[in-house]
Formats: sequence, C-alpha cells, structure tokens
Amino acid sequence: MASYDDVLRYLSSLDYPADKADVVREAQREGAPPDVLRALRALPPVDYANGNEVARSAKIDAAPEIGRSQRAAQARNPHTRVSQHLRGI
Repeated sequence: MASYDDVLRYLSSLDYPADKADVVREAQREGAPPDVLRALRALPPVDYANGNEVARSAKIDAAPEIGRSQRAAQARNPHTRVSQHLRGI
C-alpha cells in the first residue's frame, strides 16, 4: 500500500490547483509505482489545492510503521487512540 510520502514524492513538480486527471497524469509521468497510481485513481474528482490535500484524500497507509499484529491489537481495544503507538518513543 502506498504511503503519504510515496504520494507526495511523485507529485513534487505538479502545479496546483490541479484536478484528479492532472494528479494521475503527473504521477504517471514521474514513474509512480502501481500502488501509488491505484491510490490516485481512486481519488474523488475534485480540484486539489496542494499535495497534502491529495495525500489526505488518497487511500493510503497513514502509519506504515505500525505492523499488522499491532493494528489487530489496537482494533481489539476500543479505547486505543490513533497516536498511542507513539507514546513509547
């Protein structure tokens, strides 16, 4: 799955505002891998003001540093907060 940084990496030279077609075309031109292109093709068809808006709208892995087992443990605990994995840092 694509990460937030992956999406931004392939859109660094895009001029904003940009619509979905512009975003996908730029990522293809920059040689984005299939998982990034898949996430960008699933974007809502709106105009985006900047790369952060694109990354937030894309279906990406927001916290790639969290493993599958930790995600499963968090899902079982209804009181787990999103940033709780950072408390040990």
